[in-house]
Amino acid sequence: MTGKDTLPLFVLPMVLLPGEIQQLRIFEPRYRQMLDDCLLDGKSFGLVCDDNEEKINGWNGPKEFGCEAEIIHHETMGSNHFVEIIGTRKFKIKQVIEPALPPFSDQSMSELMPEVGIYPDLDTILEKIPEDSEYQKLYLAAEVDFQENENQISDEQLEELTSALKSVIKTIGNNINIDQDILDEWVESRIEMIVKKNEDTLYSIAAMTISGLEQKYEILSKSNSDEIYDEIMTNLTKIV
Repeated sequence: MTGKDTLPLFVLPMVLLPGEIQQLRIFEPRYRQMLDDCLLDGKSFGLVCDDNEEKINGWNGPKEFGCEAEIIHHETMGSNHFVEIIGTRKFKIKQVIEPALPPFSDQSMSELMPEVGIYPDLDTILEKIPEDSEYQKLYLAAEVDFQENENQISDEQLEELTSALKSVIKTIGNNINIDQDILDEWVESRIEMIVKKNEDTLYSIAAMTISGLEQKYEILSKSNSDEIYDEIMTNLTKIV
């Protein structure tokens, strides 16, 4: 472990893996505030899959493990923000910090209940936060422990992963009618982008080949590289 830190949390039905690049559309007031804070201070946030059975001041709470997200691109279109992020460090949540206000569906927020598709402006919402509230943010945050990435794999495991992944990519190439004369070269170029002998290789392959939310979360939560390897190989075998 590398020690405890505090992160703003983006909680949604999604899993981000270290090294994975994703795009997000941000429109909720709580996350617009979070984005402003991150951009202003040059900070990252934590992306965590939500747990709809665990409520924090009326909001869906986070699952135990998440991934730190670094903002690599941001643009604004009207009231929407679009960001491109890359996963950096895996973390384990130690203590959740409750947001200052509940959702708009809460009775106490009825006077701010938005019209269909229209949220109140951020300043109006912030006026609802009690002055004596210790935490003045609309979004969840958490004290987290960053987890050291020890996903080292053997040369034999890397070779087996590469072989299985080649079969998957070749199948994709055939399905999208890549010319047979350049198919092998096309496959190799994709392999070079994904497979590297470093600690993020397992996550890179998982991000490309696993889309199921629960399965992807299992990959993130595992600390044993052999277990991650077995999960990925099982999935690749099913695809082929």
